Amino acid sequence: MLFSCKKQVKESQIKDIELEIEYILKDSTINVRALALRNEEVIIATAKGETLIKKPRDSVFTELFKKDTIYEPNFRALTCTNSAVFTLCVENPALLYKNGTLVYKEVGDKVFYDSMKFWNDEEGIAIGDSTDDCLSVLITRDSGDTWQKIPCESLPKGSYGAFAASDTNITIVGNYAWVATGGKNGAIIYSADKGVTWTRIAIPIINDLETSGLYSIDFYDEKIGFAIGGDYSKPEENVKNKIRTFDGGKTWSLVADGKAPGYRSCVQFFPSSEGKKLIAVGFKGIDYSSDFGETWQHLSDTGFYTIRFLNDSIAYAAGDGLVAKLKFK
Repeated sequence: MLFSCKKQVKESQIKDIELEIEYILKDSTINVRALALRNEEVIIATAKGETLIKKPRDSVFTELFKKDTIYEPNFRALTCTNSAVFTLCVENPALLYKNGTLVYKEVGDKVFYDSMKFWNDEEGIAIGDSTDDCLSVLITRDSGDTWQKIPCESLPKGSYGAFAASDTNITIVGNYAWVATGGKNGAIIYSADKGVTWTRIAIPIINDLETSGLYSIDFYDEKIGFAIGGDYSKPEENVKNKIRTFDGGKTWSLVADGKAPGYRSCVQFFPSSEGKKLIAVGFKGIDYSSDFGETWQHLSDTGFYTIRFLNDSIAYAAGDGLVAKLKFK
């Protein structure tokens, strides 16, 4: 399974960007929605419960931790600190691992976790669908050794769901955290104090079906943010699926409404672009914007679920049966 495929494909040259895709893993038996970069290490977690790593000088992915012999967790969330790698499975029972050791377990018919991220090496967050009358939010303050679920009294009331499509439901800048939720009660849940207090922010996004809403959110800095989604069952529809903010998420406005791209599962800012440049990926391909999401160029039909930048010219993307290195010129 763990092999390298060095085929390089020059996909497009449109205006000021050229994209080259180098496949570093191809295997039809794996599904990858959880991807993280630590320095130049590429780490992935699969739907079959594997946690794999490719170091800079390696040509293949190797097993980072042994698989759980009791469960085969469907990993949809993965994050790293300087000293640890965390993986979280999507469904009941919720299983959260630190360096391959189980540190949190939650059992229940409604349990469904979507994403996680850290503010720093000590403080982190994981989010999931509502099991009671609020979003499920886990917080750690001790480097991920223990996790506590925030009581509903401290969260906005309501039944919330999120989409475990790309592990980008959460974005963090400084002490802030923004959480994208979808479905008919979809909104952005916001904290300015590392998850102590929370506010619900209404958004002008499509939410007529349980399959529609926000799938991914990213902030360039404390002010500039972008979120994308749509309806994965109607991927060509592009109305009310892209929003942006310039005031830290207090207000959001539709952008490129009624224009491509349609449904996308992940959006990320280019690291040093002053918030102007964005990449969006989904199973229908890769799209690029150089003007805060106002206009978009379709770069490739190659489908990915998620993407992370190493720097402005290199990103890694993962999807159904593949992981690739994307080079932008």
